Order: sequence, then C-alpha cells, then structure tokens
Amino acid sequence: MRATYDRLLKIARQFGQVIEEPKKTSIHLVNKTAFAGVVTRKGAIALTIKSDRKLSSPRIHKTERTSANRFHHELKLISPAEVDPEFGEVAKGCLRAERVAVRQTSVCRSHTTT
Repeated sequence: MRATYDRLLKIARQFGQVIEEPKKTSIHLVNKTAFAGVVTRKGAIALTIKSDRKLSSPRIHKTERTSANRFHHELKLISPAEVDPEFGEVAKGCLRAERVAVRQTSVCRSHTTT
C-alpha cells in the first residue's frame, strides 16, 4: 500500500503543491483546500476525490453530489499500477477545479460590503 500511496502523491504533485494533512482515520491531500482523502483498508487504499463535475470511469465505484458544483468520487486502489495516466488526468482536473473554486470564493469575499 505504501508504494501505491507514494505513486499517488508523485502524480498529484506534478500538477501543483500537495500538502498531506493527517487526520484520525485518514489523510487529506490539500492544495488550497482538500481535494482528496485517503483511507487505508485491508489490502487497498480508498481514495475520495473532489470534483466540480460528475466523472465517468469504471474505476469510480461511488459518486455523491455534495452541492450544486461539487461531487465526491470514491475509488479503490490496490496496486501502484492503478495510479496511471487516467488517474493523472483526474488529479489534474481536481486540482484545477479546486484552484478555480478558491479564486471564485476569494473574489466573492472581496466584493462583499459590510
């Protein structure tokens, strides 16, 4: 599992800064905000990624719409080979969406009057 996790970080870091934030039962992967969560399971890594749209992949076993423009997608990673170019594109899209959402929130806050 360690090799899978290390590969996941390596791919994600190709698209921007990734900070690991350990929690009680998981690790959040953060750029400006959390874009993914990692939980270790027996023989696998359960990965939840945040996206601004519904993603379509046979590797995603659960999708939850958490708000109008936010989806959480769950994947199960068993080996480092599963962290492949398709995963890289997903990570790239999630990081890009996360940066756009942070910029939009900052713009909204700067235009708020008190």
